[in-house]
Amino acid sequence: MKSRISAWQRVILALGCSLLLTACQMTPSPGDTPLTLTLWHGINPPPNRDVFNELVAEFNAEQSDVQIEALYVGQPDQQLPKILTSVVGGVPPDLLWFTPMITGQLVELGAIRPLEDWFEAYPQRQNLDPAVLGEMTLDNQIWSIPMATNNLGLFYRPSLFEAAGIETLPRTWEELREVARTLTVDEDGDGRPDRHGILLSLGKGEWTVFTWLGFLYGMGGELIKEGRPNLVTPEAIAALEFWADLVADGSVKLSQPERGYELNDYLAGRVAMQLTGPWTLKQLEESDVDYDAMAIPAAKQQATVLGGEQIFVMKTRPEREQAALEFLEFVLSDRFQTQWALGTGYLPVTTTAQESEVYQTYLGDRPILTVFLEQMSGAHSRPILANYARLSDSLGRAIEQTLLGSDPVTALETAQRRIDRIWQQP
Repeated sequence: MKSRISAWQRVILALGCSLLLTACQMTPSPGDTPLTLTLWHGINPPPNRDVFNELVAEFNAEQSDVQIEALYVGQPDQQLPKILTSVVGGVPPDLLWFTPMITGQLVELGAIRPLEDWFEAYPQRQNLDPAVLGEMTLDNQIWSIPMATNNLGLFYRPSLFEAAGIETLPRTWEELREVARTLTVDEDGDGRPDRHGILLSLGKGEWTVFTWLGFLYGMGGELIKEGRPNLVTPEAIAALEFWADLVADGSVKLSQPERGYELNDYLAGRVAMQLTGPWTLKQLEESDVDYDAMAIPAAKQQATVLGGEQIFVMKTRPEREQAALEFLEFVLSDRFQTQWALGTGYLPVTTTAQESEVYQTYLGDRPILTVFLEQMSGAHSRPILANYARLSDSLGRAIEQTLLGSDPVTALETAQRRIDRIWQQP
């Protein structure tokens, strides 16, 4: 496909004037000392944001040449228009925190600096967990580094399981369906459940896609076949029909639109299970509720989807890009990885941090994390392609329509037709 600016990107540019003016105001002149670099991120929940800000403050305090200004610019679906506006307008941040699925789009726009030369010379590159390398690489070139890693699991409330007489955790889809029905309770007798078995994410955004992909991979399915998206497969149909079955059973509470990552219903006991990951651990520890986690129950195989965000160096000026590399080294240091993991529940991306005495002690106090560490070897990465955002949007629409009552096969066929038109564009 040819690299070009689409009509919708021009619209985003027109709507983003105020953002661009702000970005211009934040861009220091070449003579400024120290050199201040902006980093855009969408770190959530807020306690994790606090941990990151503390680490950035440590970096800034320990040297005088480079200072990082970390700016929260919203969740990923809110960030994307801002990112594209800044790129098209020529005033991007210096560093960007985002999911690796944006890599292909940023490469196509010529927006990010390749990191192959720096990575090859980086002394500790052999310490990276092999599971994270795939999300750094596109067309045999390194484009980003992982800030941390994680994967998706199924959190549950042990006290609610015990009260319902459930003694064995579900391992299969059918067992999960039965457990979800058992946990759905109408406590006041008004004919409406006061507690549902499981929360599913309503919306067409990436979070909805992310949480559903664990079920697709559990069926042995994939999104890409021979370089092209293929959604109307037996595996995808089965995975979407399973979600439809949960809804039909009355076992599902749907999240607020595009807010399926929030834990409010889980913490309040309005749902007994929720798909999320170890990044929520700090928030859970600060609550007064019981919690635990299990692997996503399997269909044909035990599977999960790899999560975590990458740090990209945006194309700005050579001296700014070079300065940004100093922060990358800090992020990949065992010190950063350990402090971030201990503060948030994310998994370290270096084997040396994972094996360190301090992290092993932390792990011993939080055996819940072994669920996610054990899943790393079999975690599936989402595709890294230039049009992933549009693929995700089409798939997200199909999932959303199904949760609202549409036929899963029809929803996937409609999504496939939309995707085919995109892939056929010159």
